[in-house]
Amino acid sequence: MIKLFKKEIALVIHPTAYIFLALSMMLIIPNYPYYVIFFYTGLAIFFTCLNGRENNDILYSAMLPISKKEIVKSRFCLVILLEIMQILLAIPFAIIRQKMNVPSNQVGMEANIALFGFSLIMLGIFNMVFFLIYYKDVRKVGVAFVKSSIAVFLYIAIIETCVHIIPFFKNYLDTKDTFYISYKLLILGLGIIIYTIMTVITYKKAVKLFENYDI
Repeated sequence: MIKLFKKEIALVIHPTAYIFLALSMMLIIPNYPYYVIFFYTGLAIFFTCLNGRENNDILYSAMLPISKKEIVKSRFCLVILLEIMQILLAIPFAIIRQKMNVPSNQVGMEANIALFGFSLIMLGIFNMVFFLIYYKDVRKVGVAFVKSSIAVFLYIAIIETCVHIIPFFKNYLDTKDTFYISYKLLILGLGIIIYTIMTVITYKKAVKLFENYDI
């Protein structure tokens, strides 16, 4: 499994994934829809799966003395690594953003703890929609990405709308972390739980789909 994961890092991951990780610094932009930064993680996953398709990675992996479950598991390990790295790299920039002497984000959610909780849920949604389509037919990477992107942007639209029309979001969650931190920690905790549950469920279903897929 370790060797298979190393193969994912060395041969499959698309170079743009590293560029998108660096885009965490966009959290210091004064007025910006910050959820888009985490959408770039999904774009990196798409490019990685597309890169694998173009280089016949799935066929190559299937010819190795490993199970289909291990192939899916190694890809999910890579995906989770990219998503967690994006979150961790964004934290220092969120702290810098809060210390900047500029007005709060007029576009949507402030760069705070609640943002990370909601972003984790968004990543969980992306994983579920993308991979449950992708592992039905690994050749249809574009279809998986289009549908997962639609789901993600619908989610972003709903959450950002809530910031403008629901008082609890605006008055308690869309504030600096020095205020109402207990509410934001609750959202972060829920985000971690929901992301974990959705990703685990997606992984298990993806394994079953891929085991039934005729390569």
